Amino acid sequence: MTEQRVQRRLAAILAADVVGYSALMERDEEATYAEFERLERELIEPSFSRHEGRLIKTTGDGALAEFASPLAAMRCAVEIQDHLASGGSPLRLRVGLNLGDVIVGQDGDLYGDGVNIAVRLEGIADPGGVLISEKVYSEVEGKLDVGFEDRGEQRLKNISKPVRTYAVRAGAHSALTERLSAAPPLPDKPSIAVLPFENMSGDPEQAYFADGMVEEIITALSRFKSLFVIARNSSFTFKGKAVDIKEVGRRLGVRYVLEGSVRKASGKVRIAAQLIDAITGAHIWADRIERDLTDVFALQDEVTVAVVSAIQPKLFETELAMTTRRRPENLSAYDFYLRATLQWYLITRESLAEALRLAHRALELEPRYGLAAALASACHVQNVLSGYTSDPQFERKEAVRLVRLALSVDDSDPDILARAGPIWAWMVGDDESAIEMADRAVALNPNSYLAWNARGWVYRIAGLPEEAIRSFERAIRMSPVDPLMVFAGMGFAFIELGRFEEAIVVGRKALRQHPSYPGTYRFLASAFAHLGHDVEAREAAARLLELDPAFTISAWIARGGQSNAKLLTEGLRKAGLPE
Repeated sequence: MTEQRVQRRLAAILAADVVGYSALMERDEEATYAEFERLERELIEPSFSRHEGRLIKTTGDGALAEFASPLAAMRCAVEIQDHLASGGSPLRLRVGLNLGDVIVGQDGDLYGDGVNIAVRLEGIADPGGVLISEKVYSEVEGKLDVGFEDRGEQRLKNISKPVRTYAVRAGAHSALTERLSAAPPLPDKPSIAVLPFENMSGDPEQAYFADGMVEEIITALSRFKSLFVIARNSSFTFKGKAVDIKEVGRRLGVRYVLEGSVRKASGKVRIAAQLIDAITGAHIWADRIERDLTDVFALQDEVTVAVVSAIQPKLFETELAMTTRRRPENLSAYDFYLRATLQWYLITRESLAEALRLAHRALELEPRYGLAAALASACHVQNVLSGYTSDPQFERKEAVRLVRLALSVDDSDPDILARAGPIWAWMVGDDESAIEMADRAVALNPNSYLAWNARGWVYRIAGLPEEAIRSFERAIRMSPVDPLMVFAGMGFAFIELGRFEEAIVVGRKALRQHPSYPGTYRFLASAFAHLGHDVEAREAAARLLELDPAFTISAWIARGGQSNAKLLTEGLRKAGLPE
């Protein structure tokens, strides 16, 4: 009996597969199946035929084909992907190409590593892309109007040796298509997409409520000029779809994704939301909010404030943490600004000097960086108020120069206005203009912690402590990144209202945040003295003099124009601080 000889030949193999086919089938089985059948009939098989390819088999959601040459296989793959990219089909393909030795079965099917490598390459190709082996690359490079990106050696499942791979970039017409369909790069500031919240109630009316709430959240976040927020129309393309957060982030070009759900039960609405880092998949924040379902629009507003006031500071904290891990030689203007902000929060002589240095580095890279100019101005002001400077006149002039620069860049930016208001009140002494700036800041972005905190300081400086406290309370509601400054401002305002015990409460909270901030000991010494707690008053006064040895009441008034803080200065005298 003669042994049958195994038939082998060299072949160019094309493997194609639909991206996310299982999820698509789960959402709409009939429509997905019909669309793939149409693509096979109207696009894939005709293209195989035009380029003299042979369909080996279909796999339900893909196809395997053999071509006489790698060049023909390449032309076919690019043609199919170009057509899909420029057409209206919701389906996208991954394509892998390999040139190798194959075994020909009796039924005409092909086997062996030549086929397996093509299939594995298809599995790691970009959605809408073509990934080829080095053998194919060596045969087609320079023969087609396409470019290539070297993806290096890849270890493929069940393939013993690594395979060097190249991603195909299309030529003149296709390059435009590729640019339009490629994942956009991450912006140079925190970027976020808010996905439609899932309606868990089974009640269609709750879907309208959920959609309206998400739109309100998107609008509220968009008011933060420090954020890049994806528009509603793009976010809502994912409505009703099972999504991969990393894929959403890649497709929309954002670092963060907010997703959630809404459930109605027993006259209440329960909203669950979570903020996710789309790059790492890490959960940054999550919360559950339950409210009575009464006035739908009021409820939407309330939930919007709760969500936005929680996640915006979380985004900023995350960005601050990330920037400390970046290598200094790779910093941009935005990174320098973030690092300066970190130093600003410490409010020591050394940290303010470093914050100024970093802010000026940002301005060197981007001379009209308004936020960096405003932050640098605030550092000069704090140097004056804290007595850290030997030349207060220079610091004042620089503070005014820099805040004018910031306002000239954008006097409608709520963050710039928020920085400018207190600076204007302290350094220029124009309370009326400062109040106007602070009020505009909160009108432009009523969800901004920075804006409400600044408004509190402006109204306190202007001698309106009750309105100052209302603003500080709103700031605390915004989940502050910097609670020290809120507590300090509230402490001063409580003293001017004669509410000394409340001043002590916030003073102790401020000390837990920052035990070395001289301003806290100033108002604590005054509050204790007014209440007749002489021992505590003297202790606070002594600690103040340790931190600010040159402190006198008259010099302090000259630093910050505190002449209208009568109860505060009276308490300082009672505490035994030098005149």
